[in-house]
Amino acid sequence: MTACVIMGSGNIGTDLMYKVLRSYTLDLRALVGIDPDSEGLHRAADMGVDTSASGVKWVIDNADSINLVFEATSAGIHRSHAPEYERLGITAIDLTPARIGPSVVPGVNLKDHLEAPNVNLITCGGQATTPIVAAICRAASVPYAEIISTVASNSAGPGTRANIDEFTETTSACLEEVGGAGIGKAIMILNPADPPIMMRNTVYCGLADGYDPERVVESIVQTVDNVRTYVPGYQLKRAPVFENGPFATPGGVVQTRVVVLLEVSGAADFLPAYAGNLDIMTAAAVRVGEALGAARTGGRT
Repeated sequence: MTACVIMGSGNIGTDLMYKVLRSYTLDLRALVGIDPDSEGLHRAADMGVDTSASGVKWVIDNADSINLVFEATSAGIHRSHAPEYERLGITAIDLTPARIGPSVVPGVNLKDHLEAPNVNLITCGGQATTPIVAAICRAASVPYAEIISTVASNSAGPGTRANIDEFTETTSACLEEVGGAGIGKAIMILNPADPPIMMRNTVYCGLADGYDPERVVESIVQTVDNVRTYVPGYQLKRAPVFENGPFATPGGVVQTRVVVLLEVSGAADFLPAYAGNLDIMTAAAVRVGEALGAARTGGRT
């Protein structure tokens, strides 16, 4: 078993707790926050999970018994915590857009970073759309990729709202560095609809000449099936659509683009089902944590 702690007792940290407790290879030692009255800490205590409101001090005091820390706070807080984790020899899985370590998307590049001391899970939009951009790039040349992530306002807590700038910058970079697009652009929309909408993502990829539409679609469908192995609520809303241009993009003029519509519903462990934007982050974190733990134990559990 891989001993771990969750830093942050807000929505993401609390939802992550439920998923980690179901893991066969992760041993959750504590949920740690800074507000002793937070709902997350109260829920954890009711479930028999150790809790602390002493923040990073708890990790420092218990470093000898911890292998992994899941950072579910904010980009600014993780930047201050990361040097401590590195000094203590604790691997950090960062659910904020801090971008201190390499950006990791399960199923795309996780195997490339199993030894990294600090990995970044980018953003909810990055986790939802980068696999699709990478899938298209495996079948065609993509000079430009643009994604629009729309999430329910009710699912965007203080941490999400404080990180909007980091969201666009981090996600855009990930579309290029991990997804493989020549130039990437990301937009986030908070939708106040009532009842709240599910997380929706639109991916636009400009295609260079010489692509095979059947290969592009096949790669997309295979990737959706792969993501569904750890995010069951991840789905295509319709078959990919090829549109004829020309389209002027920052990556140059392209004659064709492919449009992919995605929806992500959550598992409703702690958060409502419409909060798929948060669920995909916590689901990805567990998949990454299990892989990092296995790499450090030679595959043993």
